[in-house]
Amino acid sequence: MLFYFLSLPLAFFSRKIFLDCLGAEFIGLTGTLNGILAYLNLSELGIAACIGYFLYKPIQSGDKKKINEILSLLGYLYWWIGSIILVGGICVSLFFPIIFSDTHISLTVIYFAFYSILASALINYFINYRQTLLYADQKAYLAALYMQSGRILATIVQILLAYHYRNLYLWVGIEFLFSIFSCIILNWKINKEYPWLKVDKWQGRKLLKEYPEIIVKTKQVFVHKIKDFVLAKSDEIFIFIFASLKMIALYGNYMIIVTKLISLFGSASGGIGASVGNLVAEGNKSNMLKVFWEYTTTLHAIAATISFSIYAFLEPFIAHWLGAEYIIDHRILILICIYIYITNSRFSVDSFNVAHGLYADVWSAWAELAINVSVTIVCGLQWGLIGILMGKIASLLTIVVLWKPYYLFSAGFKEPVNTYWRNVLRNYAISLVSISISLTAIRFIPLNPYNSIVEWIGYASVGMIIFLTIELTGNLLFAKGGKGILQRIIHRH
Repeated sequence: MLFYFLSLPLAFFSRKIFLDCLGAEFIGLTGTLNGILAYLNLSELGIAACIGYFLYKPIQSGDKKKINEILSLLGYLYWWIGSIILVGGICVSLFFPIIFSDTHISLTVIYFAFYSILASALINYFINYRQTLLYADQKAYLAALYMQSGRILATIVQILLAYHYRNLYLWVGIEFLFSIFSCIILNWKINKEYPWLKVDKWQGRKLLKEYPEIIVKTKQVFVHKIKDFVLAKSDEIFIFIFASLKMIALYGNYMIIVTKLISLFGSASGGIGASVGNLVAEGNKSNMLKVFWEYTTTLHAIAATISFSIYAFLEPFIAHWLGAEYIIDHRILILICIYIYITNSRFSVDSFNVAHGLYADVWSAWAELAINVSVTIVCGLQWGLIGILMGKIASLLTIVVLWKPYYLFSAGFKEPVNTYWRNVLRNYAISLVSISISLTAIRFIPLNPYNSIVEWIGYASVGMIIFLTIELTGNLLFAKGGKGILQRIIHRH
């Protein structure tokens, strides 16, 4: 969270400087090149997550030999993936004269930028793959400490150089040097934390025969990740087809703020996955269920907080930030809030499914994709962006809300799924009641959030105090795990 608050203002300030000093076309170019690399990175999807799952048990039992073997296997697989990405990147770059034929930026700059970005990515495959151990061992904060510190320093240097020299090569060069510097520091820290770690990627081919289940799990995870990637990248395409380019921009304005809010809460819970993995590896079911409900209640409270704040305060903020003409249909805002609530309250079930290695429901990934696309096409033709959001919500309700908890409780916890619904319905009820009462109460606040940004701040502050008082009280009194969360906070301090 510290790095979130340090990087947030820097991100807005640096964006302004880079646009003014380097030009919108160059910033657009780097975004496009990173997008191309994202598609090349599809070949990795699933392996790191799968390896993390297989590391939990040997970490918990202190089996150093097995940890070395699993990371050696990861190194071997990543060497092949990195090689594929390298060849793919070279092949794609051959078409740059055609792809960027309309740009005013020279091909020399384009190639220099692309190969610098590609080299930075390949460092993670060929050298930095051992950082997977940090994440699995609940030490992701160590990687964050060095990587984020370096990122902030690199951005400050880029700002200074861009302002004084306006040189595109310098900007790209700093980006690449940051990758080298981070690689050196990260691997130094890994060697210091794990002096016994001796990874030999060239033994990976032999180890494949000893760990066939890794390949099976990787294939399963790959399908789920492909589904997530396609759904994440399809929004703008569907909006363009069923709405307009203008709607892409209007929707994008909303999602910038939504993303920042979600990132704020995500920064505080980024290492939970490894903790859950360690918990499951210990095998204490009663403790697992206790933590599951504390985590679930926390996530529902966070989801309700984000949804309420967006519904109650986003429109007047948009009016002050960009102008009232950028406010879109209120029905779209309602659907965005529903979508945000579902996606942010789902992670407890997802985390425990991953920790149990429950990836075999490959059919659910295809079903979620099919439901999303089919409902989007039918409803998008009729209602535009409203129909697109209905498609996203329909697929989430069917697979994420209904199926995934059933899969976890039947195949993971081996408990009746009605236990889940009996308790989680309390979370939904608490959130719904808290939001409804708060929306009624804030009407009596003697401030108009549309008058000025100062009144908006006052209105939002009072509104959040009202909501959090009701929501937290409801969770403490009625939600399963609510009292456990309070006890953790008291014992912690």
